[in-house]
Amino acid sequence: MRRLKKLRDYIIEKMIFISGIAAIIFVILIFFFLVKEGGSFFGEYNIKDFIFGHFWYPASDSPRFGILPLIAGSLVIVVGATILAVPLGIMAALYISEVAPKGLKDLLKAGVEMLAAIPSVVVGFVGMVTLVPVIKTVFGIPTGLTALSGCIMLAFMAMPTIVSISEDAINAVPWNYKEGALALGATKWQIMYRIILPAATPGIIASVMLGIGRVIGETMAVMMVTGNAAVIPSGFLESVRTMTATIAAEMGETVRGSSHYRSLFAIGAVLFVITFIINFIADTYLHKNKE
Repeated sequence: MRRLKKLRDYIIEKMIFISGIAAIIFVILIFFFLVKEGGSFFGEYNIKDFIFGHFWYPASDSPRFGILPLIAGSLVIVVGATILAVPLGIMAALYISEVAPKGLKDLLKAGVEMLAAIPSVVVGFVGMVTLVPVIKTVFGIPTGLTALSGCIMLAFMAMPTIVSISEDAINAVPWNYKEGALALGATKWQIMYRIILPAATPGIIASVMLGIGRVIGETMAVMMVTGNAAVIPSGFLESVRTMTATIAAEMGETVRGSSHYRSLFAIGAVLFVITFIINFIADTYLHKNKE
């Protein structure tokens, strides 16, 4: 019986090890595939013109492959969604962890986890049907397919990640911190603001970074509600196009092996590097929080 238990533990340990190694190998292979397909593009097009070019006209007679409007559109969406999602997510996590009664707490946690399971195409469809007409009417603009629509919908999609991880970080704060503050006469709100939030900061920052990663990598919802105009926006009430939406919208229309085809892989490589940096920062803060 003991020998069977050791064998079982050995098999499980090796399976976990193989799964971890396989995940790393898959990420490396994806990166090299993007570099292989997109790297040849830079042999015929200057990388500086690619990143800082103001025009994305890949199918014109004189093609232009400047992705600055796409980077700017992605940046506007990320900044707007972060501004909306972070305060609401942290406040929701504090309420669930420290204020809500136990029965309501369990219900809210289940609801947040269910929100994370909603497909992005469904979120995008709901945004098109409900949010876009409201923004058009409220601001009196020709179309509601704007960066603001994308910010709101992506904030909605990022919030479950921020709430869930922030709530775990808040629950991980040692109880004796709270006891000490209560003994000194602090109120519940003072404990939350001055004790719990500073102690849980590494985990909260990690949740924010992971939420931003979700926003940057989102495709369908942002493609459906932002208008897909490859221009540098001057505000949140203009149509924009993100890097992910460009890849999704144009990959099926390109000729395999063409400059347009390879430029989309180059965009993918740029996006891969950005998301890798964000995930690396988030992982660093997660480890710091565990320590």
